[in-house]
Parts: sequence; structure tokens; C-alpha cells
Amino acid sequence: MGRNQTFNTTDAARAARDVFWSTGYEQASLPELEAATGLNRSSIYNTFGSKRGLFDAAVQNYLDEVIRPHLKPLHAPTITADAVVNYLNGLRHAISQEATNPTHNGCLLINTAGAPIARDAEVQRVIAAYRAELHTAIAAGIRARHPQRPESTVETLAQTTTALVVFAMTMARVDSTAASNALTTAIAGIDA
Repeated sequence: MGRNQTFNTTDAARAARDVFWSTGYEQASLPELEAATGLNRSSIYNTFGSKRGLFDAAVQNYLDEVIRPHLKPLHAPTITADAVVNYLNGLRHAISQEATNPTHNGCLLINTAGAPIARDAEVQRVIAAYRAELHTAIAAGIRARHPQRPESTVETLAQTTTALVVFAMTMARVDSTAASNALTTAIAGIDA
């Protein structure tokens, strides 16, 4: 008879998420992941299958707990006219704070896109899906803010704004001022 699991997998994925977010997949050591999660190596492997399985769970946790709550107003059945600007201002505020993960760590998925693990087809799919989800949410917010604009204009603005968000999250680790300025530019572009 096997032993009963005595830990919460969501808590473990969340703890691992913070390790992967700050160090990246390749640099996250098993001892560091064990210390963060409170799990021993065999528990990590029995529950998640591998370090990679733990990473996949951490990425899912990142999407569910960090990304999607901020995008929720842009996915609502009725999107307010201010939703897209509120999203961008919230992101800009987070980047400008010294003690937040976006300031110190950027975006887990965007960081992963520049790492060796991004050569993996499943990782590429997850990153592309994240970018598409971000684009869809931003486009919906722009449509709600400017319902009279032609769809081609909305699409162009959504592509540009998404690119500026990706740039901001890339630069957040090294130059929070440039990251914040990119988001200011995105907001100005939406209302231009």
C-alpha cells in the first residue's frame, strides 16, 4: 500500500514557480527546488514525474495565479472602456515597485522564451499560447475602449500594444524605467 500524499501540489507548484521565475529552468537546482517546496527529490519525482514536470506545473500556476487574474477584466462578458488602460497602468505600477516579482524577475514565460528550454516544442506552444491570450485580451480591451474604430485599426493597435508589453516584461529585470516608458507609450498609442 502506497503512502498518502501529505502536501498540497498547488503550494508546491507555487513555491517552485518562484524559483524558476527568479533563476530560470536550467539554473534551478533540485536542492533549491526541494528547499523551496519542502519536498524531497522522490516526492517531486513521484508527484510531478521530473524537474520538467514540476516546471510545467509551475508555469500553469503562473498562468492561473499571476497572469489570468490581471487579464480577467479583459475577458469579461462586458468589458469596460477603461479595462485595457487599467491593465497597462497596473502592470506599469508593478514594474515601478522595487519589491515585486515583475521588477526583479520580469515575466516567467518571456524569460523562458530566451532560455535553452524554449527549444522544446511544448514550451514553444505554451509561450505562443500565452502571447495569443495576451493579444486577444488587449484587442478586446481596445475594442471596448474604441468601439467605433475599424477592426484593422484595433488589430494593429493590439499587435503594437502586445509587443510593447512583451518588451516591458523583458526589460523589467534590467531597466524598469524603459519598461515603464514602453507601457506609457502603449497607453498613449491606444488613445491616439
